[in-house]
Amino acid sequence: MTLTVAATKPMHETHRIAVDGAVDADAHILEPPTLWEEYIDPQYRDRALRIVVDEHGLEELEIGGERSQLARRGFPATLGAMGAPDLPAMQKDPDRTYLREAPYGSMDPSERLELLDAENIDIAILYTTVGLLWEAELDDPELSQAYTRAYNRWITEFCADSPRLVPTAHLSLSDPEAAARELERAVADGAKGAYVCPFTHDAKPLGHPDHHVVFAAAQDLDVPFAIHPTFEPQWTKGQRMGSWENVKQLRLLASVTASDGVRQQFTTLFDFGVFDLFPRLKVLVLESGGGWLGYWLDRIDAVYGHTFIGNKVPLEHKPSDYVRERVWISCDPDERTIPHLAERFGADRFLWASDFPHADHTAEYVHDLNELVASFPEPDQRKFIGENARALFDLPPGRG
Repeated sequence: MTLTVAATKPMHETHRIAVDGAVDADAHILEPPTLWEEYIDPQYRDRALRIVVDEHGLEELEIGGERSQLARRGFPATLGAMGAPDLPAMQKDPDRTYLREAPYGSMDPSERLELLDAENIDIAILYTTVGLLWEAELDDPELSQAYTRAYNRWITEFCADSPRLVPTAHLSLSDPEAAARELERAVADGAKGAYVCPFTHDAKPLGHPDHHVVFAAAQDLDVPFAIHPTFEPQWTKGQRMGSWENVKQLRLLASVTASDGVRQQFTTLFDFGVFDLFPRLKVLVLESGGGWLGYWLDRIDAVYGHTFIGNKVPLEHKPSDYVRERVWISCDPDERTIPHLAERFGADRFLWASDFPHADHTAEYVHDLNELVASFPEPDQRKFIGENARALFDLPPGRG
């Protein structure tokens, strides 16, 4: 029986997407708090991921039997905050818990389908939430694999009764061979793709040969391989801005650099010639915006084609050629450069995502999305709103 939790909140006010056939390419769920205890292999249950209460009555994560340093002091309550303006107050209030703050449709599949209907969305491709947090603090490869197996078992069950809810597997590159095996197992259970975080604790680039076994598995299974932002260890952030006292004031800087790890790891796929080694690999870049792509490809195309560096990189073609054939970019609804980029790189390269129910999501996103879709040439509007995602994930037409 699938472990689900019904919302204590009613459905929020919604708006409707104007063009039919919408597929949300990067939506999220909130995991039931007891998921890892109930779905993990029994030998790891004493170190299962948990939400616990600290000495001040505030929730925090317990990861591998240790209290989290990054997700503590009431932070779990904010994971479904959906644009709430009072995140600091929420974190300080013991009565505002992870479960009480979870919005309608975030934990129960039947509720999620009602929400999709209300917003005129055919299909949601679902990714983890708590799973975006723990890898930054857990460097035990064996336990990391146990955590991903537990989540993947649950999410495939969560989606099993409706083709409109599409599960994707969480993979940990802490053990690439084990991650490849888990991808095979999860796809056999119903997963339609997989994601990895933008770092490894041994600091190996994503394109490194040690990870090729995972690319091979994704290619053989014909499922998208995605890179998604997550919490990251502090060493990945560097020392450019000095102390935490300086960094905590840089809220706008943080908002535009949060996806730097994803963009950097994506680029390592070119440095290691991954697209030539795995010519049928499908790569998806998530929650990193799309407007950066023009500058990024202009720069690395120029360096590859016009400088000595091009002779050092193991590529048969310029980087943008691979993007036009085998890379997909998920965009935010409020981006305005995407139709212009679609003219350059192809309208079939771009998807949209809601990021529901995270703090940077609000129900008002639909208005921005409708405006963005309308700015595409009419023949490309249905591609962007849903057809591209259907083709990438091999989804059925219509409502699934």
